[in-house]
Amino acid sequence: MIVVSSSLSRIYLLRHAESGWPENGQKDFDRSLSDAGYAQAEVVMDQAADRNYRPDLVLCSTAVRCRQTAEAVRRTLCAEDIPLRYIDQLYNGALKVYLEILSATDTASSVMLIGHNPTISETLETLVGADQVAAVIAQGYPPCGLAVLERNIDASTTKPDWRVIDFLQA
Repeated sequence: MIVVSSSLSRIYLLRHAESGWPENGQKDFDRSLSDAGYAQAEVVMDQAADRNYRPDLVLCSTAVRCRQTAEAVRRTLCAEDIPLRYIDQLYNGALKVYLEILSATDTASSVMLIGHNPTISETLETLVGADQVAAVIAQGYPPCGLAVLERNIDASTTKPDWRVIDFLQA
């Protein structure tokens, strides 16, 4: 079993904003955000800024639509000083890959992971359980949905657990 890095106290799971349909011959990897997607990214990041959500590190898929979503994060959160790492494995990565990346994050207390569905949704469910996911996003993980997770130490077991403290969407 993979355990998320003990240095993390907060995780932000951000699904990329709405992308456009692929143009003739265009690879899925190269799809960019739609006009609605750009607007979604701005709205959600404005909400995040209003709540003072600011990760210590941003980990982002190298797909074009994720990189464009990450630019909205940087622009809106005035985050030029926040390290942004692009990780090829987040594109088409399985749940195990996402969890391994979170487990290897040992230099930050909060991290934002910008990725793709269905793996973002699977990651959320693995960390917080199906009941919390159903309570927060019963209709599925929307484009540019931002789940804010906080580590919760159960005083009776000292076993780390995660809980959703907020979910932002456009």
